[in-house]
Amino acid sequence: MSEDSKSVAETLVSNRRDFIKNSAFFSAATLAGGVGMTVSSGAWAAGSDKPEKTQVKVGFIPLTDCASIVVAAAMGFDKKYGIEIIPSKEASWAGVRDKLVNGELDASHVLYGLIYGVQLGIGGIKNDMAVLMGLNNNGQGITLSRQLLDQGVKDGPSLAKHIKANPREYTFANTFPTGTHAMWLNYWLASQGVNPIKDVKNIVVPPPQMVANMRVGNMDGYCVGEPWNARAIADNIGFSVATSQDVWADHPEKVLGATAAWVKENPNTARALIAAVLDASRWIDNPKNRPLVAKLISDKSYVNAPEAVIAGRFLGQYDDGIGRKWQDKHSMAFFRDGQTNFPYLSDGMWFLTQHKRWGLLSTDPDYLGVAKQINQIDLYKQAAAMARVPVPKQVMRSSKLIDGKVWDGKDPKAYAASFAIRA
Repeated sequence: MSEDSKSVAETLVSNRRDFIKNSAFFSAATLAGGVGMTVSSGAWAAGSDKPEKTQVKVGFIPLTDCASIVVAAAMGFDKKYGIEIIPSKEASWAGVRDKLVNGELDASHVLYGLIYGVQLGIGGIKNDMAVLMGLNNNGQGITLSRQLLDQGVKDGPSLAKHIKANPREYTFANTFPTGTHAMWLNYWLASQGVNPIKDVKNIVVPPPQMVANMRVGNMDGYCVGEPWNARAIADNIGFSVATSQDVWADHPEKVLGATAAWVKENPNTARALIAAVLDASRWIDNPKNRPLVAKLISDKSYVNAPEAVIAGRFLGQYDDGIGRKWQDKHSMAFFRDGQTNFPYLSDGMWFLTQHKRWGLLSTDPDYLGVAKQINQIDLYKQAAAMARVPVPKQVMRSSKLIDGKVWDGKDPKAYAASFAIRA
């Protein structure tokens, strides 16, 4: 870690230490979105509920939305619950998948759809998996090349018109076949009348390599998390045509994932890990804290991108690179009073409907049954009680997406079959 980022981390930890030292009682409200009450008694304080592991290796990919993992470790939220989070920077989502399955990682910042894909064996690797909590909503994007801009493409309709009028092999990149970025890209293209399976070529590129590949002309567009959309604009090689929140406002994105076996063997550790990340998530969602976090995660040990490139969209300040600037009402969120973090069953089920839509599943799975098996709602509720985080009353939620379709989880089979454009 660089000296600047060490200073930021030390400042964060010092601030928290001084606050706890000088406060007999502290709560979420007192800390303006910060830590909850220390667990010194109650349901999970007995000796039998001591974490099975004191060190927890948690993977992350260098993206802005890894922030809650980094802050939980750097600021010491983990120690409050008797564990030490060891952040482990990973090179690709395939690597994260493999290390979770083989036990090299205890848990990870991971794509929601990846966890569900592994559960069902899509792509050849099958293992029982677990979603411990949501890590963030929103904050991903779709970037098109400057070459397309020079050819008159500025938005979805002009892209669809251009592809139809100028037949060639158009190449678009996502980060993992079953992941969130593949689904946002496919959904957005289809909403514009472009079939993402028939009309364009899809490739997989790790997030930090997106900008370099676009720079050398390997792709016409890509979908990825920040800051790699903002970086393309800063480097003048691409422009933002859509955000993921344009596709689905307050959508599920990264989760804290693990194998089901690890959770079964280490339930107390898993509970402590969730609580620590909840504390960090609450702290990050205070706008006053975001500039410090942007500086911290910009370090080469984490995201390895200029602080200014990270900070803009982290603060909701968007610039599409071709003249439009706005304060996004649905920018990246880490907490939202716990709504971001609750593992809604309907969120997981949605990814399965898209896997079916695009031919990754040949038959309809037991949508609700799979979601109940993967999403650790009871464990999450216990951790939320420790961290004094409110829990939604319903395990399903309803949302309207970019094409006007409403998703509520009530009839996933019919929903998956309802799209005019599909595999």
